[in-house]
Amino acid sequence: MNQTAKGHRITDVERYRAVTAARQRFLAGDDRVRGVRPEVATSWYRCREQYHVDPALSQAPAASAHDESPADHALEHEVVFAQLGGAAASISSEVESLGGVVTVTDGVGRILTVQGDGATLRRARNSNMAPWSCWSEWATGTNGMGIALEAPGPVLISGPEHWCEGFQEWVCAGVAVRDPVTDDPIAVLDVSAWRAKLPARAAAWLSGAVGGARAILRQRARDSGAELAAAFAQATARSGQALAALDAGGKVVIADEEASILLGVPARVPALDPAVRWHPGLDLGRLARHATKQARLDRDWVGSTQIMTGLSSEPFRISLRPVFLAEEPVGTLALFGSENGDPLEGEAPERGLSPPRRIVGVSGERMVLLHRPEVRFAEADGNDVWLVTDDGRLQAAVRGIDKLEEELAGSEFLRVHRRFLVNLVCVRAVERGPRGELSLIMDGTGREAVPVSRRNVNAVRRALGL
Repeated sequence: MNQTAKGHRITDVERYRAVTAARQRFLAGDDRVRGVRPEVATSWYRCREQYHVDPALSQAPAASAHDESPADHALEHEVVFAQLGGAAASISSEVESLGGVVTVTDGVGRILTVQGDGATLRRARNSNMAPWSCWSEWATGTNGMGIALEAPGPVLISGPEHWCEGFQEWVCAGVAVRDPVTDDPIAVLDVSAWRAKLPARAAAWLSGAVGGARAILRQRARDSGAELAAAFAQATARSGQALAALDAGGKVVIADEEASILLGVPARVPALDPAVRWHPGLDLGRLARHATKQARLDRDWVGSTQIMTGLSSEPFRISLRPVFLAEEPVGTLALFGSENGDPLEGEAPERGLSPPRRIVGVSGERMVLLHRPEVRFAEADGNDVWLVTDDGRLQAAVRGIDKLEEELAGSEFLRVHRRFLVNLVCVRAVERGPRGELSLIMDGTGREAVPVSRRNVNAVRRALGL
């Protein structure tokens, strides 16, 4: 049972009825979702507004050859699949004893393996919970495997929380393994049961089972940072141009003096661990991902394009040269002012979801759909993110300010501090402190002051035309 703020104990039956009623109202077009967890409400919103998933669906669709995973063709990701397959086998006997099944999917929700209780497996096949079916949110709506691809941690989906009616007799818990550099999902481990509760220890099963795979990826990420720094050192002696080493997600591992000015990061300060790499003032994520994709197809590929730096009204030329570790591209050397390489203009970018039209906030049991101008800034408190609006502080439905920054990439929002993401349109004034530190004074009756970290000062100045 759950407990409300007034102390009333909510039974499972009451909760089931409340979620069912909320889902019916939401399907009818009512956005005031009450009695539903924020991550579920946000998933419903994506299913209805972005993916247009049929709520009457009773079987998962077969995976399409056009579904492309960020993990495709990456050797270390095959190691992750093998590691999770072994982990699934190690817990399958416990899961089977509870009448459940355990599945492993790839980074786009395609089931790779499923094992467990025989009777439950037969029921699972009726829903096409079988190898090479697709359980992503955009294919099959809110479910344990699909929402794990979107969430930063373990998730539990039960009964009417499923977007599609045909899956509402299932209870499922899933957790994703993510690339520590790009944050792309690589795989999901999921435990599902039919018409039964999952035990409390299911979360421990999942966390323990994915630990080995995550350790492999973290070590690989640190090795890739060292390789990028070494490639930078070798290229510095002969390039004669502004130079930076970017990881596969577009973050800066190290930059020389000229490139540091263009990118708004410290000069020659290596950041080998992905957890501490520099966020550049320019959005280079799409370029870095495209370069990695091309390098997998052609090891000798070098690309060039034009970008706007904010230091000039004219575009700036940039060349991208991939860096490899054990035959796998791990990032690029970016040479500013260079025109060497195949032009990227006109090339189809990798497939991605369009940015959300609304920012979803939560106030108590209400889900609030905010237009971007309504949010002055976002503040992180651990994995919780708070949105500051004219209606007060609302908790963002997404977990982690990095995730919100990614969703708002290319918009008027700028990361100005490790904990703050600011709507530039809402900046009223800029204040300088006694030691040269900057603070942004925001619109609104409170005139809140948002600190600017030293590493982001140049990016803020360029963005505000100072």
